[in-house]
Amino acid sequence: MPQQFPFSAVVGSDDMALALVLTTISPDVGGVLVRGEKGTAKSTIVRALASVLPAIDVVAGDRFSTDPRDRAPLSPDGPFAADAPVESRPVRLVELPVGATEDRVLGSLHLERALSEGRAEYEPGLLARAHRGILYVDEVNLLHDHLVDLLLDAAAMGRSTVERDGVSVEHAARFVLVGTMNPEEGELRPQLLDRFGLTVEVAAPRDPALRVEVVRRRLAFDADPDAFAAAYDEDERALTERIRAAQEQVAAVVLGDGALLKIAEVCAAFEVDGMRADIVTARTAVAHAAWHGRRRVLTQDIRAAARLALPHRRRRNPFDAPGLDEDLLDRILGDDEPDPEPPEDPQPQGPSEDPLAGPDDDPDGDADGDPAGDAGDGTDGPGDAPPPGTSSSSGPGDHSSDDVPPQQDGPDPEASPPTTGPPDAPGDPQPPGTVHAASEPYRTRLFTVRGTGAGEAGKRSRAVTESGRRTGSRRSVGGDGTLHLAETVRAAAPHQVLRGRTSGRLLFRGDDLRVATREGQESNLVLFCVDASGSMAARRRMEQVKTAILSLLLDAYRRRDKVGLVTFRGHGADLALPPTRSVDIAATRLQDLPAGGRTPLAEGLLEAARVLRLEKVRDPRRRPLLVVVTDGRATSGADAVARSRQVAAHLAADGVDALVVDCESGAMRLGLAGVLAEHLRAEHVPVADVSADRLTSLVQQSVRPLSSTEGAA
Repeated sequence: MPQQFPFSAVVGSDDMALALVLTTISPDVGGVLVRGEKGTAKSTIVRALASVLPAIDVVAGDRFSTDPRDRAPLSPDGPFAADAPVESRPVRLVELPVGATEDRVLGSLHLERALSEGRAEYEPGLLARAHRGILYVDEVNLLHDHLVDLLLDAAAMGRSTVERDGVSVEHAARFVLVGTMNPEEGELRPQLLDRFGLTVEVAAPRDPALRVEVVRRRLAFDADPDAFAAAYDEDERALTERIRAAQEQVAAVVLGDGALLKIAEVCAAFEVDGMRADIVTARTAVAHAAWHGRRRVLTQDIRAAARLALPHRRRRNPFDAPGLDEDLLDRILGDDEPDPEPPEDPQPQGPSEDPLAGPDDDPDGDADGDPAGDAGDGTDGPGDAPPPGTSSSSGPGDHSSDDVPPQQDGPDPEASPPTTGPPDAPGDPQPPGTVHAASEPYRTRLFTVRGTGAGEAGKRSRAVTESGRRTGSRRSVGGDGTLHLAETVRAAAPHQVLRGRTSGRLLFRGDDLRVATREGQESNLVLFCVDASGSMAARRRMEQVKTAILSLLLDAYRRRDKVGLVTFRGHGADLALPPTRSVDIAATRLQDLPAGGRTPLAEGLLEAARVLRLEKVRDPRRRPLLVVVTDGRATSGADAVARSRQVAAHLAADGVDALVVDCESGAMRLGLAGVLAEHLRAEHVPVADVSADRLTSLVQQSVRPLSSTEGAA
C-alpha cells in the first residue's frame, strides 16, 4: 500500500483540519463539506485523516463492522453470541466514485450465487463497508442527485434499508460523510448543502513563505515517502491520543442553558431556516470543548462552531456564495462567558499545544500565543497562529459585496443624459463599455433539446438514464445497470434443452443477463451567445436582457446543466466563460458584461460553433442547447447580414438545437431575430415571453374568450 501524506504535515488548512477532527469526535455533527479551488490539499488531508483515528473493535468475521458493545446490533450477519470473538482494526476510509451505481452504493443481490446456486444472498455495498468509518466523496457536486439523497438519508438515519432484486435487508450505516468540491464546477442544491453538518472554504495561501513551505514538504515526501512519514510519527501518535481522549470525554461535556441561549441568538441573528443549525452548532461546540479538554462549553467553543456550521445555512440569494459576517458574530457573542468554568477543570491547552487551533480557539483569550513557533514540527506551519491565506482568514466572508459596485435603480449620475425617442433606438448615446445591472431573476419557461439523448442525469431533456421509469431491457455489458430478472429468465429459457437441463434450476450463461433500460431526464450544455453591441446598450433593454439571461442561468442551475457564455460586440466575439457547471461564475461574468459598438453577429455564431465542436469532443454524450440573445442586427463588416445567416444555416445543418431570444421591442420592429431563428431552425421567443408567468398569462388570455363564447352558447 503506498505511503499516505501525514495529516499533521499538511500546511495552511487549519479550519479544514479542525472541522474533520470535530466531526470524528462527534459523528452526530453530520459530516463536512469542503469547498475550494484546485490544488488546495482537499483530497490529501481527507485521505490522511483515517491514519490518525483510533482503531475500533468489531465482531470478528462480521461484514458490517458491528460494535461488540452494541446490545441490539443491526447486522444481517447476526445475531452474535455474548462471547463472540472481537478483533481490532483501523478505521476505514471508503471512497465513493462519482460514477458509482445505486446498487454499488446500497448493495444488491449476489448475482454469481443467485445464478449458479439458485440462492438469494445480499452482497453489501459501500454504505455497509463505511459503517463506523469515513465515507469520502470527491467532487460531491458532480454526484447524481439520487445518490446524494441516499447518502444523506443514511447519514441522518444511521442505517440503510435495501428493498430491491428480491432482497430485503436493513443494516447499520453510521459514518462520517466528507465531501469535497470545486465551486467552479457547480454547486450543490441548497437542500443538500444544508444536510452537511459543517462546511469549510479553503484557498491556496497567498503568503510566499507559506507557499514555499508547502512545496518543500511535498517535494520531500515525493523524494522519500517513508522517511518523510517517519519524521511525523510522533505528531501523528499525539493527534491519535488526543482524538481518543476527546471521544471518551465528549459525552461528559456540559452544555449549559446560557450556552444554548447564545447559540439560539446566533442562529436567529443569521436568519437560518429550521432548527438543524441550532442542533449542529450545539453538537459542534460540545465536540470543540472536548477537543480542548474542557468540561463545559464556553463562548470560544460557540464561536468556532458557528464559523463552521452556519456559513452554508444563512438565508441568501440563489447566486450568493456561502459566508458569515464574523463581525456580527462577535457582537452577538460578546466577551461574557455563557456559564462560568468550574475551578476543578483541567487547565486547557495553549495554542502552542494545539496543532489545529485557529484564532477563535485560544482558550485563554490570548491570540498572540508564543511568537517563537517551530515550522519544522509539522503541525502549525511556520508559527503557532494560523498563517495568512489559510481557510480561517480567507473564507467565504472575504468575497463580500464590497467588491461589487452597488446596483442603482435610479438614473446613473455619471451616464449620458437621456434622449427622446424609443428606448431601443440605436442612437441612444451610451458610451462603449457601459455596464448595466440585471434585475431580480424570475421563473422561466422550460426549453429542451429535441429527441431523446443518453447523457448525464439531470432535469431538462428526455434521455435514456440509469434512473427513471423502466422502458425495456438490453444485454448487460460488463455488469452495468440494474438486473432485469424477468427478461434474464426469458432470455435463458429457450436454450435450456440445448444446455442439457433435465430438471431442477435454470442454467444461465453470461450472455443471458439483461439489464433494465430507463427513460428519465438529462442535463445539457446551455451555451449563451449574447449580443453586447451598441444596439443592445439602451439602459432598459440591456437590463431586461441581463435579467432574462440571469433567470435562464438560475433555471440551468436547478436542472444541473453546464453553461457557457459567448459575447460579441465591436469587431469580434469572445468566450467570456468556457463551459462549466458553476452558474455562479456565469452570473458574475454576466453582471460585468459591458455593451457598446458594432454588431458582429456572424463572428458570435462562429465562436459558438467552435465551442460546441470542442465540447462535443470532450463530452460527446452531453447534448447542447444554443441560446442566442440578440435583436438580429448585423452591422460589422461587409455582407454582415448574409454571413450571419450563412453561419446560422451551417449550425442548423450540424443539428444544433437553438433558441433565439428576441430582444427587440417597441413600436418599430424589424423582425430580424425572427429571420435568424428561421435560418437556425430554432425556436423564436421574445425576451418578455421567457418568463413562465408570461406564458401562463398568454394562455389564460386565449382561454377566456373561448370560455365566454361557450357560456353564451
